[in-house]
Amino acid sequence: MSSRQRCPQANGLERLAPLVHSVEETPDPIPTTIKGTIPTWINGSFLRNGPGKFEFGKDRYTHWFDGMAMMHRFHICEGNVTYSSRFLRSDSYVQNSEKNRIVVSEFGTLAMPDPCKNIFARFFSRFQIPKATDNASVNFVKYKGDYYVSTETNYMRRVDPQSLETKEKVDWSQYIAVNSATAHPHYDREGATYNMGNSYGKGGFFYNIIRVPPPEDKAATEDSADLTGAKVICSIRAAEPRKPSYYHSFVMSENYIVFIEQPIKLDLLKFMLYRIQGKSFHKVMTWEPQYQTNFHLVNRHTGKESEVKYQAAPMFTLHQINAYEDNGFLVMDMCCGDDGEVIGDFTLENLRRDSGEEMDKFYNSLCRNLPRRYVLPLTVDEQTPLDQNLVTLNNSKATAKKTKPGEVYMTHEELHDDELLQYGGLEFPQINYDRYNGRPYRYFYSCGFGHVFSDSLLKMDVHTKELKVWRYPGLYPSEPVFVASPKATEEDDGVVLSVIITPREEKSTFLLVLDAKTFTELGRAEVPVNIPYGTHGVFNEMG
Repeated sequence: MSSRQRCPQANGLERLAPLVHSVEETPDPIPTTIKGTIPTWINGSFLRNGPGKFEFGKDRYTHWFDGMAMMHRFHICEGNVTYSSRFLRSDSYVQNSEKNRIVVSEFGTLAMPDPCKNIFARFFSRFQIPKATDNASVNFVKYKGDYYVSTETNYMRRVDPQSLETKEKVDWSQYIAVNSATAHPHYDREGATYNMGNSYGKGGFFYNIIRVPPPEDKAATEDSADLTGAKVICSIRAAEPRKPSYYHSFVMSENYIVFIEQPIKLDLLKFMLYRIQGKSFHKVMTWEPQYQTNFHLVNRHTGKESEVKYQAAPMFTLHQINAYEDNGFLVMDMCCGDDGEVIGDFTLENLRRDSGEEMDKFYNSLCRNLPRRYVLPLTVDEQTPLDQNLVTLNNSKATAKKTKPGEVYMTHEELHDDELLQYGGLEFPQINYDRYNGRPYRYFYSCGFGHVFSDSLLKMDVHTKELKVWRYPGLYPSEPVFVASPKATEEDDGVVLSVIITPREEKSTFLLVLDAKTFTELGRAEVPVNIPYGTHGVFNEMG
């Protein structure tokens, strides 16, 4: 059975339209009302990103991903919390605002030619490939100590994490030969940042692993973007040069990076033609389960790709949980589903469906993602026997078999019990990243998806597969972010932060603070403004 069939069908889901409506920004910090207790040792800012404006003039965006980026800051100090927010002053936002219409194409919305141009100019504008947007609405990321907001194009925007002021636009292609980068980089313990980006030319289509070095001492005095020293450490050739795979993140352990080439495909021919045909970008992505899932293993110190091809059944993944090495194996934990026809479905029309049958029908059609563990044997050679399970780790149900010389086929272990199914599977996983990323770990935190948007917070013990749950009707939490307590000795010593919103009443948002160990509420900071449903966030200790 697929992951969707294993989860219960919804019946009588409530309407979510208020969670995807435009809101006003709050540039000056405002106080919040504290209920319970916010631990006084939390000192910093919880930063979040996501779409916050869905129309200009009479023009409306059609897809949730298209909304203009809005940055949110909850500043926590001495048990008090203030809130502020700002729209990213991207070129897209500024140009749309000046013309009071949508003039820059986004993921699911095609900008129409200027009605003031003559018919010939309008006709020929159809044949121009639109420039990539700099509407960086997905995540906050760090390079060389600076904060940027990012999406999945070649543009990022540097931002001030305290004032949320928009700074310069940064084009990856000015530093390095890639034309995009993910919004989910990884960081090593020396301060370097790793990411992935695409490139294509006469030689084919490549997935590139990028390394940006740690900040230099003099960089702290200069207020400007700095990606100097960035380099491609490995280029992975696409299995299907005209149909490369979509990817949202990648896997990193202490010594390896794994790129997952999954069967969500981008049709490059359609991509070139889509402006002429008047189609938006999400139409060029297709789920093609006739292709296997390929795992490309790369040594992150040498940049050398393994000659062994690791494969698994077709699956879809957006976010990985963690990965670590153990006795000659690479253990990879990810949120996975069996159906990749999900990305294009998050149109605003679908998200604004009425309660009951209409909303149920949409939700029940969506993929459910569940946590899975894959185990890659790292020492496969000519002497490795065929058709035997190579995974010898204690208590591991994952398998890996050499099927022919240089090829290994893997089956996953379910990283959950049946209890998780009643919460609709999970997504937006987070761990105690600073101390446990790339290392053996026990806990992760995530959102449960009993609705189209997350309606619960979950804590999973990967040793026992036991769940702890925070869930209340009508409350929709954001991705949970872990903050370790100053004298933490255990992995879950700290708090989990999440922004809770509701469609049921106006201006009733709050920042929730859970004890990470017990998963019980410590306190909340109520904010007297509406906040739309968002994407990803980080905790900035600098404040």
